[in-house]
Amino acid sequence: MTPDSSHPAGIDEDLLRRTADGEAAAFAELFRRQRQAIYRFALHMTGRPAAAEDVVQEVFLRVMRDAARYQPGRSGVAAWLCGIARNCARQRIDQDRPFQPLEIEVAEAAGSTVRSDPLADLTRAEGIARLRKAVLSLPVHYREVLVLCDLEELSYADAADAIGCAIGTVRSRLSRGRELLAAKLVGRQTDGSAVGLGDVRCPA
Repeated sequence: MTPDSSHPAGIDEDLLRRTADGEAAAFAELFRRQRQAIYRFALHMTGRPAAAEDVVQEVFLRVMRDAARYQPGRSGVAAWLCGIARNCARQRIDQDRPFQPLEIEVAEAAGSTVRSDPLADLTRAEGIARLRKAVLSLPVHYREVLVLCDLEELSYADAADAIGCAIGTVRSRLSRGRELLAAKLVGRQTDGSAVGLGDVRCPA
């Protein structure tokens, strides 16, 4: 079935097909469209910007080599790329043990928003940093489903395809991961400024 080139998923499939055919411009455009999402996923998985950049580079090196292996219709390009990134991130985590502290600074966590209230912004940034650290402290198999489903907003089916497991496994791990995350955060937020997973979707 020919992908709908007017739909974002169809655009990515077309770019991937052309990449497999050796079109450098198509690869460059695919990189431009997907780099940030892969970096964000890798950053939440590894906790370190340098490691996340390495994962991005490895993912797209593999795309150059294995683009022809993508099977249209099985899952979206984003899920396929996340599956590659997931394997690369896990390898990096294993290499970097014992695990290094999260390198994202509180000042970075505030992002580039206009600061009308510096104290409130700093408080919120500290909350986001704590949440990121809590996500990072989860076992990898819970962390990855939280990042894929709650941060990257992949469907259960696409997350299952990226991880290589059953949809039921994704559901159970996500439920348990949310419970563990909530338990880690209980009692930490004492200033009344609520911070949710949606606040950490974009990289600092």
